Amino acid sequence: MGEITRRTFGQGLAGAAALANTAQRSATARPPNLFLVCSDSHNGRITSWNGNPLVRTPNLDRLAATGVTFTNAYCGGPVCVPSRASMMTGMFPSDVGSYCNSTPFDGRAPTWGNRLRDQGYFCWATGKLDLAEGKDYGFQEFRTDHLHSSAPDITSLFRRPLCYRVDKRHQIGGEFKKRTRGDDQVVRDTLELLRRDLGRIQKPWALYAGLVLPHPPFVAHERYRDLTAARDIPLPDLSPGHLENMHLAFRLMRNFYLLPDSIPENDIRSARAAYFALLKELDDYLGQLLDELNARTTAQDTLIVYTSDHGEMLGEHGLWFKNVLLEDSVRVPLVLSGAGLPHGKKIDVPVSHADLAATLLALAGIERPTGMRGHSLLPLIHGSAGDHPGYAYSESHSEGNCTGSFMIRKGPWKYIYFSWYDPLLFNVKEDRGEHHNLAGKPEFASVEREIHEILTTLVNPDEVTERAFEAQESLLRKTAAGKGPEKMYDALVSRLGRGQARALALKHGRG
Repeated sequence: MGEITRRTFGQGLAGAAALANTAQRSATARPPNLFLVCSDSHNGRITSWNGNPLVRTPNLDRLAATGVTFTNAYCGGPVCVPSRASMMTGMFPSDVGSYCNSTPFDGRAPTWGNRLRDQGYFCWATGKLDLAEGKDYGFQEFRTDHLHSSAPDITSLFRRPLCYRVDKRHQIGGEFKKRTRGDDQVVRDTLELLRRDLGRIQKPWALYAGLVLPHPPFVAHERYRDLTAARDIPLPDLSPGHLENMHLAFRLMRNFYLLPDSIPENDIRSARAAYFALLKELDDYLGQLLDELNARTTAQDTLIVYTSDHGEMLGEHGLWFKNVLLEDSVRVPLVLSGAGLPHGKKIDVPVSHADLAATLLALAGIERPTGMRGHSLLPLIHGSAGDHPGYAYSESHSEGNCTGSFMIRKGPWKYIYFSWYDPLLFNVKEDRGEHHNLAGKPEFASVEREIHEILTTLVNPDEVTERAFEAQESLLRKTAAGKGPEKMYDALVSRLGRGQARALALKHGRG
């Protein structure tokens, strides 16, 4: 839904207060309030609870100390739009037609916001949602951002054959300078709601705040300049010959971003140093929200959730940004604190954002909907498996991917299937850097077969790959319709460069 004004927001609060709690629970049995903060591009391995010594996030650390951290949590797809579709619905991205940053979730399935509202919750959202604009997701939206609904990543429509981008290499490098950020407004709006309006809501509430940090470009505020010296930041772990021998899909991803064989160490270190500073900046925002929330609610009343939509490669495997199913891109932080959950507990079972949706519903007393892919994490939190399958699924069809790829993480095993290309199998407990592919080796054939069978019971991967291509090519035809070569060129040139944009505009702009 579109942005609402303060007046209509107040009217909505008054209406919310007047509605009866549809569950008709007693005051002592009232379900918990829910407060979810979602950042953008926070690599789940770069957290203190996963052992990174350079992370300085005291507020995230205190949240983890009073709650439960999932050390192996995965997004539904390692790019903004599909990830958020999975997080909001508890489904796989391909289930709801969200394959890339050109195909935002369009409301074809209920979100947890829809389901909670129908159960009697007051649901409110601000900041980055990144769904299709103008749909009903169950939230009263206040200055929400659906950027890819109005400005899709058009490069994701050119995957067969694969195009290249000319505008990303310059982002590999870090800066520190004074500037304002959109997250400032998101935090101010959320604080205002907590301070002025929270007491008026006579029913359980669910609040969502979407922050953009630490998304590139890697430009941190100058007050964090001395946080971590670039010289102290380790370089990516690249063994000799790694780039030449990497999986073809990842080599093509490097070509897509026009990454040279050698990037100056200063660029790499400064980008990584600025990323750590952006995490500290994010943590300071989170601290403001936690302080205000703790002053106005109790730990028993409210569940606080922190996660991110996907990770950031930061030069590992010679790759930057996201888009791939390697750990630095697909693993995300996930912390749940409050609502009577244990303190300081760590759970290593692989879980996913789809499970988060099921968990929020379970806390509200809503049975897991038929067909939902995710499973409640509450049994795992309280010491039993429940119906959780013990593995996580993710998929990738975004820009730079020459084909569809699919991940299953179970126990120490990480399996990546590529339609029409060779698969990958890693023991990520022993091979943290994912450097030793065990797929095709006779001694691991039974493991590979078992995990591949799990994948094919969930989806038909090649059929999903073709469906993604067809959806993107259909959208390309709609985008090009009536534009003509010149308007098509204008739509492409900033990302694709003059030569490639001209060639593609002549091909597609003529209808």
